[in-house]
Amino acid sequence: MLQAGIVGLPNVGKSTLFNALTKTRKAEAANYPFCTIDPNVGVVQVPDSRLAPLAKLVGTNSIIPAAIEMVDIAGLVAGASKGEGLGNKFLANVREVDAIIHVVRCFEDEDIIHNMGRVDPISDAEVIMTELILADVESASGQLQKNEKKARGQDKDAASNVALLERLLPHLDEGRPANLLEMDEDERARLKYFCLLSSKPMLYACNLKEEEIADPKSNYNFESFRKWAEQQQDAECCAISAKMEEELSEIEEEEALEYLDAMGVDDSGVASLIKGSYDLLGLASYLTAGEKETRAWTFTKGMTAPQCAGVIHTDFEKSFIKAEVVSYEDLMATGSMQAARESGKLRLEGKEYIFSDGDVALFKCNA
Repeated sequence: MLQAGIVGLPNVGKSTLFNALTKTRKAEAANYPFCTIDPNVGVVQVPDSRLAPLAKLVGTNSIIPAAIEMVDIAGLVAGASKGEGLGNKFLANVREVDAIIHVVRCFEDEDIIHNMGRVDPISDAEVIMTELILADVESASGQLQKNEKKARGQDKDAASNVALLERLLPHLDEGRPANLLEMDEDERARLKYFCLLSSKPMLYACNLKEEEIADPKSNYNFESFRKWAEQQQDAECCAISAKMEEELSEIEEEEALEYLDAMGVDDSGVASLIKGSYDLLGLASYLTAGEKETRAWTFTKGMTAPQCAGVIHTDFEKSFIKAEVVSYEDLMATGSMQAARESGKLRLEGKEYIFSDGDVALFKCNA
C-alpha cells in the first residue's frame, strides 16, 4: 500500500491531524517538540460518495471503501540535514514514503509553543523544504560521482544520469525542489531512481482554528500562504482544522454532522485532504457491486484491466479474459446492470483497456 507521510515543524498539529485521519490515539499530541519520535502508521479510509448509492442499487448493506496509509513523522527542524533534532532519523522516514502532506500552522495561540517563536507558515515551509533540498544536494552529489565513474566506462545509462544530475544540482543549489526542474518524460522517470526527498509530490495542509474553517480566506496567514505555495512550489493547499476533526472523531456520525452544520461547513477539510492525498499518490478507485458487498478498489492511474483484476487477487491478473465495465454515472442513470447492458452502456473490455476512476467492473477469468 502506498504511503503519504505527514511532516512539519514541531507543534503545528501533525499528530492531532494523524489521530483525526486514522480515528485512533496512536500519536501522542503534546505541547512540546519531538513528542513523536518513531513514526506512527495508520490506515485511512478514502471518502467516496458513490458507494452508498451503489450499495442501495444492488441491495447490500456491506460497504468497503478504499484506503491509504498515513505515516506521522516527527517534527523536522532547521539543521535536520546535519542531524539537528534527530534529523537524520526523520529524513530517513521521509525518504520511505511516496508523497508528503506538509502541515503548516496558520493560527495564533499563546498556549501552544511555536518552534520558531512566531506563526509564519511561509517561513516554516521554507525551513522544511530547505532541509529536504540540502539532504538532496548531498545525495545527488554522491550519485553524480558514482555515475561519472560508470559513464567513463561507456555506460550509456550512467551517462544519461550524469546529464540529468548536472542540471539538477545547480537547480537544487538555488533552493528549488527537484520536482520543479524542467524534465522530459524519460528524465522524470529517471529522477525517481535517485530517491530524492524534494522530488516527492507534496500537498500543504494549512491548520486553522475551527471557527475559521467556514471562511479560510478570513485567515490572513492562510491566504498569503496559499498564494506563495502556488507561485513558489506549484503545490496545492487544503484548509483543515485538525483539532476540530479530532473532536469530531470522538462522537457519533449524526452528532458530528449536526456540529458541522452548526459551524456552516460540510466537513473540517479532512475529507478533502484525504482525497487530495489519494490523487497526489496517483491513485484512483474502481468499484465492484454485488449481493455480498459494494467495494472501492485502489489502483494506480494508467493500469490496464488485467492489472486492476490483479488488485483483487494476483491469480485474476494471470487468468484474465475480459472485464464487463460501465461508468458509475451510466449505471446510476440506467438503474441496473441489466438496463446498462441493454442500453449499450455496459462494455466488454480486453487486456489493453485502461481503467478510469469510477468504473464499475465485473471480471471474467479462467477457473
